[in-house]
Amino acid sequence: MADILKITMAQLNPVVGDIAGNGQMAMEALDLAQEHESDLVVFPELFIIGYPPEDLVLKPALQQAAMQAVRDLAKETAKSRTAMLVGTPWLEDGRLYNAVALLSDGIVHQLTFKRDLPNYSVFDEKRLFEPGPLPEPFAFRGVKIGVPICEDIWSNGDICQHLARRGARMLIVPNGSPYSLHKRAARADIVALRIRETGLPVAYVNQVGGQDELVFDGAGFVQNDDHSLPVTLPAFQEAVVTTRWQDGPTGWLCIDGPVTTWHDDENRQIYSALVLGLRDYVQKNGFPGVVLGLSGGVDSALCAAIAVDALGADKVHCVMLPYHFTSSESLRDARDCARALGVRYDIIPIEKAVEGFLAELAPLFGRRQSDVTEENLQSRTRGVTLMAISNKFGAMLVTTGNKSEMSVGYATIYGDMNGGFNPIKDIYKTKLFQLCHWRNEHRPHGALGPDGPVIPENIISKPPSAELREDQKDEDSLPPYEVLDDILKCLVEKEMPVADIIKRGHKGEMVRHIENLLYIAEYKRRQAAPGIKITSRNFGRDRRYPITNRFRDPE
Repeated sequence: MADILKITMAQLNPVVGDIAGNGQMAMEALDLAQEHESDLVVFPELFIIGYPPEDLVLKPALQQAAMQAVRDLAKETAKSRTAMLVGTPWLEDGRLYNAVALLSDGIVHQLTFKRDLPNYSVFDEKRLFEPGPLPEPFAFRGVKIGVPICEDIWSNGDICQHLARRGARMLIVPNGSPYSLHKRAARADIVALRIRETGLPVAYVNQVGGQDELVFDGAGFVQNDDHSLPVTLPAFQEAVVTTRWQDGPTGWLCIDGPVTTWHDDENRQIYSALVLGLRDYVQKNGFPGVVLGLSGGVDSALCAAIAVDALGADKVHCVMLPYHFTSSESLRDARDCARALGVRYDIIPIEKAVEGFLAELAPLFGRRQSDVTEENLQSRTRGVTLMAISNKFGAMLVTTGNKSEMSVGYATIYGDMNGGFNPIKDIYKTKLFQLCHWRNEHRPHGALGPDGPVIPENIISKPPSAELREDQKDEDSLPPYEVLDDILKCLVEKEMPVADIIKRGHKGEMVRHIENLLYIAEYKRRQAAPGIKITSRNFGRDRRYPITNRFRDPE
């Protein structure tokens, strides 16, 4: 029986469906683990196909390809002292499982099936997989190791306690745990609870990278039974690190491994998630770059900064599309922002196009007064123009509406909502201002944009306006964003009754008005581009409301 084990944690960024590419990443990690004379290299949940696969995993061809890829990886261990622990779908007796395979001595040595299938928030694994039996620890180099898979440690302690009773000496947890605010602290609390229940140390191996609306932050760690953290992996970065474990009088302990400083700064975490999410969406889907409308406002300025940090200035094309109501201040601010970021910047006036549409519609509209129709026509003209640029040059159009606007429908469908992806879709306006200030003072790790301020101060400080009519301000028809965002967080994140929101000091008429706007804008959100999940309840994957809906909180 070994009294020293080396375990390599492979915090990697798989691509969903790229079985060959993910397998190649696994091979490279195996080679590195061998160089470190590691006994075992551990990969995240469902690594061989990427996570979450959604209904793709139901395709028989994918299931067979994944299992064959795992068998092929197993053959590589015949000539290596290093074994592999790989997440994969596995079909057995006609049932599909979320599995982890132990590969050693050239074969698939043992399979562990996920028992607790999450079916809440962004997860819907009960529609995809069969729950496995209570997992048993496996013997590896004379040591019994328990492998609860992600959710198996979250809902209750039964699975981990069962593994401990069956003789497990340590727990290795492969995860596909997406980022959201305060998630890292929640993980640490759950792991600490399981350690108190079992007395076993835990190695927590998490996926990193963007997958559609989700961002996985990695941030894997080892926590010993005394709750010390001898190993912490970086957040929002890939890492393949080898840890050293020793058996002692009180059990197994991790005695050596890298320690990365985790930053508790909420704005740093969010901004890093936005950069990673946009980068992976663009690169994994094969776009050569992005294009966006740069209006001189704060939303598009932050999106431009995120895009440059994610992709580099040479892959970001900003376009100003002025009309009668575009102020000289906005023209100057957009120009200064583009210069600070170093991006290509073009100005395409839309006056002729808008006036052409108005002329065509004049016989039908007759003597009706101008209203929001004409305002939306400006936005839709901009949307058509930007989509044409996207079509012609292949760059993906980034749409730039924040969560406050998306909540109450203050975005023009087929206009400024046009685009393939929205990095700030889950960012409230008040948080957006904070992120702008933060980026002007910091350049995050791995960012491809310049140091120093990249968003002109005037963009941040001036009153927000869509500039679709003379002297328009957002607060003409909405409460101040500090008020609006607090009401929205109560309605969306907390599902608070209207009466309780009013008790927080908000006017009843305003709360009911915002609640109504939130409901009637559902049809717009259903047609909106995907965007990065940041909060505990984003639109789409978390909050699924009917479009046709007459319910209003009766107070």
